[in-house]
Amino acid sequence: MRKELVFFWVILFGWLFQYGLTAQETGETTRVDLIRADEIRFDRKIAPDARRLIGDVKFQQEEAIMLCDSAWHFTDQNRFNAYGNVFILVNDSVEIYGDKLYYSGNDRLAELHGNVKMVDNQMTLTTDHLFYNLETNTANYTDGGKIVDAENTLTSVWGFYYADDKNFFFKDSVVLLNPDYVMDSDTLRYNTLSEVAYFFGPTTIVSDENTIFCKNGWYDTQNDIARFSIDAYFTNDEQYLSGDSLFYDRNKAYGKATRNVLLKDSVQQTFVTGHFAEYFEKEHLSEVTQEAVLTSIAQEDSLFLHADTLRSINDEENDKRLLFAWYKAKFFKSDLQGMADSIVYNFSDSTIYLYNEPIIWSENHQLTANRIEVKTTEENRVESIHLFDAAFIVSKGDSVSFDQIKGRKIVGYFNENQLHKIDVFGNGEALYYVKDEDEELIGINKSLSSDMTIYFEENQVSSIVLYTNSDANLFPPAEIPDDQRFLQHFRWVTDRRPAKKEDIFVW
Repeated sequence: MRKELVFFWVILFGWLFQYGLTAQETGETTRVDLIRADEIRFDRKIAPDARRLIGDVKFQQEEAIMLCDSAWHFTDQNRFNAYGNVFILVNDSVEIYGDKLYYSGNDRLAELHGNVKMVDNQMTLTTDHLFYNLETNTANYTDGGKIVDAENTLTSVWGFYYADDKNFFFKDSVVLLNPDYVMDSDTLRYNTLSEVAYFFGPTTIVSDENTIFCKNGWYDTQNDIARFSIDAYFTNDEQYLSGDSLFYDRNKAYGKATRNVLLKDSVQQTFVTGHFAEYFEKEHLSEVTQEAVLTSIAQEDSLFLHADTLRSINDEENDKRLLFAWYKAKFFKSDLQGMADSIVYNFSDSTIYLYNEPIIWSENHQLTANRIEVKTTEENRVESIHLFDAAFIVSKGDSVSFDQIKGRKIVGYFNENQLHKIDVFGNGEALYYVKDEDEELIGINKSLSSDMTIYFEENQVSSIVLYTNSDANLFPPAEIPDDQRFLQHFRWVTDRRPAKKEDIFVW
């Protein structure tokens, strides 16, 4: 609707201009005075008042001076047709040149043809056909024109110029050439004094560094700052940023997006959504807040990560791309879930780092420690999980039985996203329920060893290997009270585990 409204006003302004509906409707019409000519001839065959003027012809109406090589002057109609080296000195700041001029003194409307050039102290306009209203100091062309100022060259099919306030309106195939970029637009307003361009239709700005698109906004070509809206986006070879509103400072290489933000990384096959984003192009850094979510795309199973703030850094010197998620970070994958106060995702080696009270869930396993590292493949499959300091793994059997493993450091290995082996290093302890082939409980095993290896089958402990300072005992279930069936610092967290991707927003 906005596009159609702008176009309506543009056409209306042109109509008003061309038919001279100006202030002179209520004022007196001034005469076009012939100041000089080398030769004057009369020809009543052309018109009763027709005069043929030849050589160094000069007219004047009010402050405007008009020169040409020859002309037909119609005195009764207060108009003339001028030919050859046409020149109009409109005022101190506007000059117009052309090959041919039709001038009406009653409405002060000049129509110029052929090699038309209009010059003021801000720009130069060239076209083949131009209307200029000396009463309102407005000009328009409909067959293509070009404007050149200190920094830019602008072309369009249709243009309308307000000389007094230096405002241009352009329509149809508008192209603005700047040393740093090329701007293509459908409808545009441009001020030659401030060098600010306003867009009212589909607009694309292309530079060596990036491409910007929008359907509404403005660009300060003098200071290289801009704001874009309506389907606006910013993209380079690797990243894409969109939002309801975009702000961009080309000198600082800084971009900002608000509401319905989308930041895509084509190299890492990830995208981040939120409602506020900042992009620092030189630092290769972007940050998204307000319901920020990272989606790491995989054919089989995508990963969804949420935190108060998501920051992406591309360390080209060390060939690393890192994502930092801090304050209430939580992620969901169908076969792996986790949470921590802060999470770091290293795209270079597909490793996830969790800090400050981290928890990982996989199938029926819960893994906790002071710090956790998850190593994954490019397809988001888990290869191994490393638990550092106060490491604890709990595997739930039935409603009352929990296999438990703890140690100073634990490494869990996965095969086809299922835990199949655990190595414990330092202060190892294990408590697991031993069952027979019919899943009947035989006893409860308690093992102590400095180091140990535990093997899993179908998500249950199948065997255990103790290495140094070991001690293992199998107790009948009746001999171990319920309150002793848990290792020290045992905890089982279920209410905070995300069951679906929407749960990453619930802390």
